[in-house]
Amino acid sequence: MEEQHKRRAHYSGRYPRRFEEKYKEHNPEKYQGEIEKIIRKGNTPAGMHIPIMVNEILQVLRIQKGETGLDATLGYGGHTEKLLEQLQGSGHLYACDLDPIESEKTRKRLLEKGFGEDVLTVLHTNFADIDKTAPEQKFDFVLADLGVSSMQIDDPERGFTFKEDGPLDLRMDPTKGEPASVLLKKMNADEMAALFSANSDEPYAERIAKEIDHTRHKDGAVRTTMQLHAAISRALSFLPEGEERKEAVRKSSQRCFQALRMEVNGELSNLQTFLDKLPLVTAPGARIAILTFHSGEDRLVKKAFREGLREGVYAEIAKDVIRPSAEECFRNPRAHSTKLRYAVRG
Repeated sequence: MEEQHKRRAHYSGRYPRRFEEKYKEHNPEKYQGEIEKIIRKGNTPAGMHIPIMVNEILQVLRIQKGETGLDATLGYGGHTEKLLEQLQGSGHLYACDLDPIESEKTRKRLLEKGFGEDVLTVLHTNFADIDKTAPEQKFDFVLADLGVSSMQIDDPERGFTFKEDGPLDLRMDPTKGEPASVLLKKMNADEMAALFSANSDEPYAERIAKEIDHTRHKDGAVRTTMQLHAAISRALSFLPEGEERKEAVRKSSQRCFQALRMEVNGELSNLQTFLDKLPLVTAPGARIAILTFHSGEDRLVKKAFREGLREGVYAEIAKDVIRPSAEECFRNPRAHSTKLRYAVRG
């Protein structure tokens, strides 16, 4: 039976503004020309994710045909596709992702590009469980990109963005655990301030925490992304009006959302577990590359690699952090805070 054609829903104005209306950007294969224009302007198309530092990662990993590797954070699959290309149809790549919604979309996308189960295994699991991904295998290379995928940030229903209103969720796996709104309800002002300071180095942590606490007592709870963004804006109302305040509110909102996301998903504890298990799942000479986007993450990676080098677990580690080029940061503004560190198994 022939599928009935469905007309695209109309939207107000010349261009679609809402995430769900951006039909071209949700179908990049169909509208490749328009997508390339958006990327050339230095923007990330809605519903997509541009992989960061691809060339630098490939130089570090030095993937050989026939090897077995792990992409610990599948996401949109941009890095995954490049790793698979290096294998040249021989060997195998395991890929983990905690997000059941996006990981299935990515698996289908990669399958359509010719990467089937013979070369790729997609696992819905936390990267902290790397010892369970392929118990019989020792990986020749491992990549972990600790950033949040743009698809999650852009979708207001996931609660990662304050550009549009949505539920204050922030869970990577929305079927498990408690959303950020519930976490905030349980914390007092001192606990919130400590969280914002520890997880995101927020300079106005105490002011913001007190305003959120005041908002909860007034409205009952902070349930949506815009409610939290508005509370942060009120907390910073002491700053001079104009661009300075506007930019400060934007940055503080980014940091507070990041801090809550990290806590809701247990990101730092999961990263520590991942780092502890790496030596157990990698073969002698294996290459490891980790992308971080926050000082707390980078400190954990640097410490684990340095301790591993002293103990002989690693034969080589990055002497200095590797940063994306200025050109890449222009093409993809979300690359600005990226740090790459690597290690070679002893």
